Amino acid sequence: MRTSHRPRRLGLQAAAVLAAIATITAGVLTSTRPVAEASTTRPNDAVQRSLDQLAQGPSFPGAIATVRDRNGRVRTYTAGVPDVRSRVRIGSNTKTFTATVVLQLVGEGRIGLDTPIEKYLPGLVRGDGIDGRKITVRQLLQHTSGLPDYDEIFADYLPLQHTYWEPRQLLDVALSKKASFPPGTGWEYSNTNYVLAGLIVQRVTGRPIAEEITRRVIDRVGLHDTYWPGVGDQQINGPHPNGYYKTTPDGTATDVTELDPSMGWAAGQLIATPADLNRFFAALVAGKLLKPAQLKEMLTTVPAPDFDVVGGSRYGLGIAQLKLSCGTAWGHGGDIPGFETRNAVTTDGRQATVAVTALPTTAEDARRVADALDTALCS
Repeated sequence: MRTSHRPRRLGLQAAAVLAAIATITAGVLTSTRPVAEASTTRPNDAVQRSLDQLAQGPSFPGAIATVRDRNGRVRTYTAGVPDVRSRVRIGSNTKTFTATVVLQLVGEGRIGLDTPIEKYLPGLVRGDGIDGRKITVRQLLQHTSGLPDYDEIFADYLPLQHTYWEPRQLLDVALSKKASFPPGTGWEYSNTNYVLAGLIVQRVTGRPIAEEITRRVIDRVGLHDTYWPGVGDQQINGPHPNGYYKTTPDGTATDVTELDPSMGWAAGQLIATPADLNRFFAALVAGKLLKPAQLKEMLTTVPAPDFDVVGGSRYGLGIAQLKLSCGTAWGHGGDIPGFETRNAVTTDGRQATVAVTALPTTAEDARRVADALDTALCS
């Protein structure tokens, strides 16, 4: 569920998964969405080449890229993936969906962005240097709370592949550790922040976070290939590639297509297509999901050291401002065993999402995925 590529962690960070099995065939497929979105131009050879290069060698069995240019033409490119509308686990992109719901509730006056989380979860957040009375909702969404991450428990992932986790269990793991820094004095990516954000949404609305994300975001934008897996659902419904896991470049690849995604919950549980991710982020930055005041808050950023392999990124409230060769763009990205996604949209209508069917195990492989995204958006 992480997007950082620092090599110090495995599991949900981009330090675990690859698989090399089979000869990869590459192809370009035109979007099956309405005619208005279909590309009538010649495929971008640079994008196809970048995917072919990703799928060569042992690192990534397959890759998908869906690209929309500023004129509205959409094309999906594939290498080693047979279906243009393949769904993948989108990991930490889920955080942007969760943040959107929180900010909608802020706009409705039901959540205070600078209110301590103690108001919504009284007595729940306590630990070594951790006090919910001193952490605000904004600091959760911005990763400036200082709350430690729980994801280290998944460093040895395979024994936990089919384990179901309640959100409170994930929180208990995090609260057993010491705070990384006092709230508001630093920045550190932590999935724990978004588990708490999901719990706040449920406390305020009285409804499951999955239902709120579906009703307020997925259905509203018309994301027909995006869904929240139900309790105990380890499948990926509809067309999808297999996802693979290994911890070293030369290690044994394990098929982890079927897994229990509850380890991600409000920080990383959703499934979607690259095309749907483009639609979601484009609708978000265009102001179709948030009121102007809340969108402005979301897009107000702070430095985010080590957020991505490229560097220079800044983080808002559940969304990142990314530095690309053609300027800046908005997106997030997500890692979960079996899949990595990287995505970016611009305010002039360009959109791109790249997905690979394994997590990088080296910094070089992480950079290759980032370069493929840059090519898809900027070429």
